[in-house]
Amino acid sequence: MMMAAQVEIVDNGEIIDSLSPHTSGDYSSTILLREENHEYDVVKNCFLSGMSLHAAETTVVSVRKTSAQRITAKAKLAASNVFAEAMKRKNGGDANVRYGWYSGSKEEIERIVSYGFSSSEVEKFEKDDRSHGVGVHFLHHTCSKAAAILGEADEEGIEHLLLCRLILGKPERVIAGSKQTYPSSSEYDCGVDNLENPRKYVIWSCNMNSYILPSHVVSFKSPTLRGLIRGGGGGLGRARSPCVSFPILMSILSKSLDRPRMNVILTTYVDFRKGKVRREQLIRKMREVVGDELLLDIIKNHRNSD
Repeated sequence: MMMAAQVEIVDNGEIIDSLSPHTSGDYSSTILLREENHEYDVVKNCFLSGMSLHAAETTVVSVRKTSAQRITAKAKLAASNVFAEAMKRKNGGDANVRYGWYSGSKEEIERIVSYGFSSSEVEKFEKDDRSHGVGVHFLHHTCSKAAAILGEADEEGIEHLLLCRLILGKPERVIAGSKQTYPSSSEYDCGVDNLENPRKYVIWSCNMNSYILPSHVVSFKSPTLRGLIRGGGGGLGRARSPCVSFPILMSILSKSLDRPRMNVILTTYVDFRKGKVRREQLIRKMREVVGDELLLDIIKNHRNSD
């Protein structure tokens, strides 16, 4: 029996792709890893190492790996191996297999693990003027903090990230705001934000269930990271915290951001006023586009001026 992609991290922190035997009788979509399991330590350490200063305040609730015991899961694994081998032949022996984090709600990640990626995941980026093309977006495995910021907490306050094995092949640079939906030529296989030091990977929808293989689900709590959203000392909390109102914040941001980024914020804010997005989603978008450092500076300066 073969399990879904198993990971190994060498001394420089790079994730090395590895497929190994597995004989568990668990037939669910995922298998809970015990804390004494080496694979649990590898994935947990990978996640926490990317959380930077928030790692000490972050609690990993569980690490689950995708199971390949079901017939359909076995087929997906076999297909992924076939595509990786084909990519090797296309690109001179290197399939360029990497791992990346996908941010989503608990329900979305459960659906992806069970059925694969769909147009719903692609549509998330169609109206985002800062996205690097329209496809399924992942963050480099060392960027778990950035991925966690984009996530959503479930009803128990637990957040979830999906680690996926990605067949990148030969990447091409895709600029922020691009509406590209497929490779610009047969020479390329995926998109990245930076060729020399990529942080963002874009798998085009035409290849999303060929070049992506869900690997592990990390569930966690990180109070300090989510403080801005939950009102826990970050300053963008609810009314009980001395915070900046949205209209004032919009006015200040309009003087600090370029037009494309401000348009993204304004579009999301209008949707929030119309009840199309939740408050937490608005704040998450602000943090994604503006950055925590600038938001905190605005809050501090506003408090000092009062």
